[in-house]
Amino acid sequence: MTAVLVVEDSRFIRTTMKQVLVEAGFDVIDVSDGEEALRLARNGGPDLIILDMLLPKMSGEIVLRSLKQDPTAKNIPVIVVSSLPQSNAEKLKSEGAIVYIEKSKLDLMTGGEKLLSLVNAVLRTSKPKV
Repeated sequence: MTAVLVVEDSRFIRTTMKQVLVEAGFDVIDVSDGEEALRLARNGGPDLIILDMLLPKMSGEIVLRSLKQDPTAKNIPVIVVSSLPQSNAEKLKSEGAIVYIEKSKLDLMTGGEKLLSLVNAVLRTSKPKV
C-alpha cells in the first residue's frame, strides 16, 4: 500500500485530506508540525509527502530544504499545499517540491478529486523505473 505523509497544522484540513486519501486506498500518516514530519520522513520513508508551509516548530520551507539535503529522504516526492500565493511556486519547486497548489484550489469539500489527481500524477511520474 502506498504511504502518504500529510503535514498540515489545521486539524480540519489535515483530517479531511486524510479521509479523502484513505478512502482512495492510501495508507496515511498525518502530523501537525515540521519537526515530526522530518523525523517520520527520515525514519518511515513515506512514498509521498503533502507539506503545508506555515507550520509550528519548523516551517515547511525548512522541512523541504532539509528533506532534499538528506540522503535517506531526498527522493521522496513532495507536494506543497499552502495558503501562500502562487508566486511562491517557482522558488519552492527550485528547492525540491514537485507540485505547488494553493489550498483553496484543492476542492476538499467536494470530494478532493483535485488532491487525488495530483497525488496519483506525482506517484506515477516519480516511481523508479525497473
